[in-house]
Amino acid sequence: MDELDSKIIQLMMRNARMPVKEIAKQVNLTSPAVSSRIHRMEQEGIIGGYTVRLHHPGENNRVQALISIQTAASERDHFLKMIQGEPQILQCYRVTGSYNFIVKVSCPGIDALEHLLTHLQKMGNTNTQIILATPLDRSLSLEGDV
Repeated sequence: MDELDSKIIQLMMRNARMPVKEIAKQVNLTSPAVSSRIHRMEQEGIIGGYTVRLHHPGENNRVQALISIQTAASERDHFLKMIQGEPQILQCYRVTGSYNFIVKVSCPGIDALEHLLTHLQKMGNTNTQIILATPLDRSLSLEGDV
């Protein structure tokens, strides 16, 4: 992956629906050259796919939080099965440090968050941070700017 590939990916991360013609203009390549690079990066697994980021109606009214959870080794499999059935849990990360997992949750209100926390606390110690704002939201950072 070279600098032009990085620039193409940066543009696509900002807007995956940006026309190839516009990407080509911004990176000073022809449209066929950009299409070829995108196709190659897809084949090599650099670009793993495209997705839609959904915004729930009333999303601004939802409470989002990051919950760190420390589980006993004997409870980890049970914990992972349990969170599969919790639709408020959006993501789960296995992490290093004092806690084993961090989950990102989105609840319709504080009462629902408290209910979920009560459930999670049965699995071990927790630490919760409520998300106030998301000033930056990108899934991957590449070196260099476009």
